[in-house]
Order: sequence, then structure tokens, then C-alpha cells
Amino acid sequence: MIKAGIIGGAGYTAGELIRLILNHPGMELDFVYSTSNSGNKIYHIHSDLIGETEMKFSQEINPEINVLFLCLGHGNSKAFLENQDFSDHTKIIDLSNDFRLTGDSQFKGKKFVYGLPEVFNKEIQEASCLANPGCFATAIQLALLPLAANNLLNDDIHVNAVTGATGAGVSLSKTTHFTWRDNNFSHYKAFDHQHLGEINQTLGILQEGFEEEVIFIPNRGNFSRGIFATAYTDFSGSIEEANSLFESYYKDASFTHVSSSEIFLKQVVNTNKCLIHLKKHKDKILITSAIDNLLKGASGQAIQNMNIMFGLEEDLGLSLKANFF
Repeated sequence: MIKAGIIGGAGYTAGELIRLILNHPGMELDFVYSTSNSGNKIYHIHSDLIGETEMKFSQEINPEINVLFLCLGHGNSKAFLENQDFSDHTKIIDLSNDFRLTGDSQFKGKKFVYGLPEVFNKEIQEASCLANPGCFATAIQLALLPLAANNLLNDDIHVNAVTGATGAGVSLSKTTHFTWRDNNFSHYKAFDHQHLGEINQTLGILQEGFEEEVIFIPNRGNFSRGIFATAYTDFSGSIEEANSLFESYYKDASFTHVSSSEIFLKQVVNTNKCLIHLKKHKDKILITSAIDNLLKGASGQAIQNMNIMFGLEEDLGLSLKANFF
């Protein structure tokens, strides 16, 4: 059994990760580290886990575990690892943005591999440290990868994406409070969202000389979880050619699927899937993608990456079903 530890156990992504590990046939949860909740039972914070585990949050860290998941706020993973040492056989998966960009990927003599399986599967297989992609970045990259891989991103790319309230994390703020979020809609960080860095980095790797602008407008939706993204750019081919291009690129992907019908968010919520749909309008191609921000956009993808790193079946422990009602 693969022994796992989690640092930062009180947030939404940690709660999903705990649930996935407890139900993974090849894993055992060794500890969940939380300074603010030490001694409390995990289900006192993650109440959906009542009856699933009697484990408590801990301030003890086992440096000999097989895999460590960092579920800390952005900027805190690097600070934590500065003061902690783990066994040479311990693999590290970071869910923050601390190590996603190439300039930040080297740390204490180790290299963090960017963990987007649909592009970097071979690199992930050999990795000991991994930077899990951001949620918006996952949805948007999966919408654009086949075009970049075929050198077809030759004009600006316009992206509009909506995320649920869990995308802002567990801490309350004005824009996550129910009375503000309910029956409301707004954009934020227009044109300069932090996930643009990793998006442009991957597109530049796939398409040499990529210099087009990704014009990204992120939005807050009045639902709990999920990301629904639309992207459009120039495309001179037919819709049949576009579908063939995407289906060929994702033919071996475990969780990314091209749909012939228009997609909607409930198809992917509570799953590790990304669904994609294409539509041609004159000289433009519209790509729609949908994911669950806490699963394919965070904890589910982290388990997917862990499976690859340990040579397991990529979808092991991730046979999750969508909840329509």
C-alpha cells in the first residue's frame, strides 16, 4: 500500500483528497497535518466523512511516507518545504502555484514536473516532485492543446470561464458569502489571472514560437463547484477536421473526452472528467470545456498524477459518477 500524508488538511481540496485516498484501493492515509485543527477528528471539519474515518488531524509528520500532498495556500508550500525534510523515496505533489512555472520548478536540488497528464505523461512517470496544474489552467489548456500541437494557434485566443464558489477556497470573503454569491454574477482578475502563466508556458512548449495572446476573462458563478469555459480563435478547417483533430489527440486520454453534443456542467461535477465540444462559425472555432474544479482541477488530477508516478492504472480510484440531481 502507498502511504500518503497531507499537509494543510482543512480546505476544500484537502477534503476531496482525503475522501479519494480513503476509497483508493492502493493507498493508505498515514496523517493529515493541520496546525489549526490538531486533535480534532477529520469529520468535524469535513462532515461528509462521518462514518468513513475516525482519524484525527495531527501535528506529527512522518518523513518516511511514500507520497506527500501539499494543500497549502499559494506561496506556503515553498516555505513549508524549506523547513522540512522527507525521505529520498517520498514523492511530493504540490497543489499550489509555487512550482508550476519553469523558473520556479527547481527547489532544494529537486525539479518539480508540471503535472498535466495529457501533455507530460512520460515526464510524470519519472518525476519525484510534481506541480499540480491550476483549475482554470486545466480547463483552458485542455481546450487548446490539440490546436497548439498542430501549430494552429495563429491568432488571439478569447477565453471566458465561470467557476463555482469553491474555487475561492474555504475562507469566507465578501464574494463567497451566500448573500453576495446567490443570484449574482461577476468577473475578476480580467486579462491578468495568475493561471495565464502556466497556460502560455504549455502552449509555447507544444507550439514553437507561440506568441499569440490568450485574452482571459474569469467569472464567478452562483454555484458551488465546476468550471465552464469557452474559447474561440481563428480556424480555417471544417468542423469535421476539427473534431478529428481533437479526437485523435485525446484518443488515449483517460479522462478527457470530445462530445458530439453540446455539454453542460452537471456532466462533470463530482467526476475527474473534462468534456469538450467544438462548434465552427465562419472562420472561428469555438471550444467549450467543462471540469469539476475540485477534482480534475485539483485533487482528482493529483490522484491521477500519483497513479502515473507509481506505475498504477491512471484511473485507479477515480471511477466517480456525475450527480445530475
